[in-house]
Amino acid sequence: MSDESQTRKEELAEEIRRLEARAGGMLPGIAAIAMFMIFMTILNAFAALRGVFGAGGIKYSVLAVCTLLAVGVFGLLRLKKWGWAIVTAGCLVLSSGDFFFFEKTKVGFFLIRALLVLVFFLYLVRASVRDRMR
Repeated sequence: MSDESQTRKEELAEEIRRLEARAGGMLPGIAAIAMFMIFMTILNAFAALRGVFGAGGIKYSVLAVCTLLAVGVFGLLRLKKWGWAIVTAGCLVLSSGDFFFFEKTKVGFFLIRALLVLVFFLYLVRASVRDRMR
C-alpha cells in the first residue's frame, strides 16, 4: 500500500506542477499582440493630435479610446482579466474599422491589417489564453 500511496502522491504532484505551469507565465503571442496594439495606439494618438481625424469631438473620442487601450495593454501585460477584455475588444473594433475603411477606399493595406488584427482577436479568445489571466 505504501508504494501505491507514494505513486499516487507523485502523480498528483506532477499534475499540480503541470497545472501551475499552464496557468502561470505569459505566452509569446500575448507579448506580440501587446506590442502591436501599443504601437497602433501611439500612431492613432499622434494622428488625432495632428488633426487627421478632424477637429472637435472625433479627435477627443479617438484620444479617449487610445488612452483606454493603452491602459488595457498594460493590464494585459500584467495578465489581468480586465486588460485582456479591453485589448480583445480593441482588436475587434480595430479590425471592424479596417474592414469598413477597406470597403470605402478599396486600399489593400486596410484589408491586410484587418485580417491580422482579426487573427489577434481569435488568438486572445482561446480558452488557453483566457485561463492564464488572473
